[in-house]
Amino acid sequence: MPHRPEPDATRPPWRVSVLTLFPEMFPGPLGLSLAGQALDAGLWSLALHQIREHGLGRHRAVDDTPAGGGAGMVMRADVVAAAIDAARNAGGDDLPLVYLTPRGEPLTQRLAHELADGSGVMLLAGRFEGVDQRVIEARRMREVSIGDYILSGGELAAMVLLDTCIRLLPGVVGSPISLAHESFETGLLEYPLYTKPRAWEGRPIPDVLLSGDHQKIADWQDTEARRITAQRRPDLLKGPKSR
Repeated sequence: MPHRPEPDATRPPWRVSVLTLFPEMFPGPLGLSLAGQALDAGLWSLALHQIREHGLGRHRAVDDTPAGGGAGMVMRADVVAAAIDAARNAGGDDLPLVYLTPRGEPLTQRLAHELADGSGVMLLAGRFEGVDQRVIEARRMREVSIGDYILSGGELAAMVLLDTCIRLLPGVVGSPISLAHESFETGLLEYPLYTKPRAWEGRPIPDVLLSGDHQKIADWQDTEARRITAQRRPDLLKGPKSR
């Protein structure tokens, strides 16, 4: 039977607080599969905060033209700060504050473990050209990027970060051993995977995987992981292990 996450009475829920102009986007895909089941089981909680509630004037403006000129609009420091302060007063005062932005530090498996090991996270999903630098500094935001590309806003990036963390929470994934052998956990990309049928379109499963010799299988998996990593991500072989 498929694994269903079970609540842990000894561990409080991992708390998620999201500041966004589009709270209706959440939980989105996080409400499905294991992450959704874990939410229903109380392994993590989700609080949504509409930034526009702190906007200015009749139209609740949250942005303005960039100082010094330039294209687009920038989210105002006073509006964003008010939203953050309200979210903290609502129960998120002890959560690390992460701003999703293309210029941030890369989201890695190491960072996912760091956040998942804590009590939760507060995420700022920005829009427009970005957020006024003064509020980033004043509220001590940690800037994080999910990749070298541009999205329309930070909501999808927030979901990616949350999914990487939620699946690491105790009880979400059925076998903790399966997490230990995934890409980046050992500093390498994952080795090739096979299942039934034994042969498919003339392509057989490698004999070593059917040998029953656990040491030979482990050696093959390590060799293949290193081969694939050298081909596709040689940078990983030069850096520290991700966990």
